[in-house]
Order: sequence, then C-alpha cells, then structure tokens
Amino acid sequence: MLSNARAPKFDIGRRAAARRFLMHRLAAGLRAALPQACVLCKAASGQALLCAACIEAMPRIASPCPLCALASPAGQVCGACLARPPPQAATIAAWSYAFPVDRLLHAFKYGGRLALAEPFADALVDAVTRRAGSVPDGVLALPLAIARQRARGFNQAQEIARAVALRLAVPQMKGLRRIRDSRPQAGLALDARARNVRGAFETVSPFDGVSVAIVDDVMTTGATLAEAAAAVLRAGARRVEAWVVARTPPPGRASPQNPQLPA
Repeated sequence: MLSNARAPKFDIGRRAAARRFLMHRLAAGLRAALPQACVLCKAASGQALLCAACIEAMPRIASPCPLCALASPAGQVCGACLARPPPQAATIAAWSYAFPVDRLLHAFKYGGRLALAEPFADALVDAVTRRAGSVPDGVLALPLAIARQRARGFNQAQEIARAVALRLAVPQMKGLRRIRDSRPQAGLALDARARNVRGAFETVSPFDGVSVAIVDDVMTTGATLAEAAAAVLRAGARRVEAWVVARTPPPGRASPQNPQLPA
C-alpha cells in the first residue's frame, strides 16, 4: 500500500532509511546523555563504546600487502599475490585478528552485541581514509546463506556495511546473494576452502561500470571474499575491493586464547 497515493512508486525503502537515520540520531543522543564506559577497560569513553587508549592499542598489520592485507616488506604486493593475484583490486583490514579484537568480534557475531558494529565501522573508515585512492561508488555486505542468517538472526557483515556506508556517505548496494550454504571454513586447508565456496554466490542485478567494496567481519584465507568479488566482477563491476574489520595472521601466528569480554 502506498503511503502517498500520488507517488508513482512504493516508498517503503525511503521510509525505512528515514527510520534508520532517526534511530541512529536517537542512539547518539542517548549516548551523549548517558556517558559510555569502554567495553574493554571500563574507563570513561564519552559517546564511544571503545576509549581512545584501547583503540590506539588495537593490533594492526604493519606494512600490509595491498592485495591480501597480510604483512609484506615495505607494504609491497607479496609473493603469494604476485604468483596468484586475487580477483579484488585491494584488501583493507582495520585490525589484526588478535586479542582483544578476536573477543570483540566473537561477542558481536555470536553474542548478539550489535552495537559493536559502530566501532568496527569507525575503524574500517579510518583505515580506508588513510590510504591513497578514491572511495568506491558503494559498499556491499557479504551475504549469508538464508538458513544461516535465519538461525543467527542477523548478518554481521550487513550491520557493519550499513554503518560504513553512513559514515562514507555512499550507498549500501544490493544484488549479491549466497546460493549455496557451504560447510564452515574453519579447520579446512587453503585449497579445500576455495573448493568449499566455489559457486557459492550469484548476482541478481548488474554492477555495470561501478566500483564496489565488499564488507565482512573477518578474512582468514580470503577464499570466500575472492569468490564474492569474482561474481561481482562478472556482473560488470570495474573494480572490487574487500574491506574487513580483521585479518587473521598466517598459520603459526594465530592469536592465543584469551578471557571473554566482560558481560
């Protein structure tokens, strides 16, 4: 049903965007009225969920390869990417997947602490704006399989992508969907991960001539994001980047087990 009988098109999407904007402003007002304590150290953090000291201390990847975001001498394209370039033109990771980033992401993804999408988006936008180059035409959340999203109740990439799009003032794109719910990637070898997600994505609308950043929470081997990027490129995109909150270190450098975040 049209909310405006004279409108030629349904305006449900516009109303939903307006509601999200109002909710964002309301949340910002509440944070200003009720000062926040840092979720990590419990120090006063103003309107933010993380205090400035904790953000500064977050683990980062020194001199990352521009294609895979793993550490590389002088930040040049690494040997692995020279030998086997990924489909995405760049990968940006805000942090390294180590303590306390791993605990924050675990609380966000499996504990339903959706408010953490805000500092994740802040960190990603900071990493994006610090590099040379233009901002893509839009951001695209890496989709979950329908059954997995229904079980979890939300798509963690969608929550982060929404906040990133708002901060960069670019559209949040749609048109990519997951058509095959592959087994979890954890525990699979590199080649097995690539086979596991092969053909997992399809596009349902064209991306002719646009540049796109695909957003996700964690990048491990990069197989899933590479498969998604390849699908978007086949749909006509001129450039695809991968943006992630955290990049896991190579095998043998995994972060140790750490205590859970405070409840």
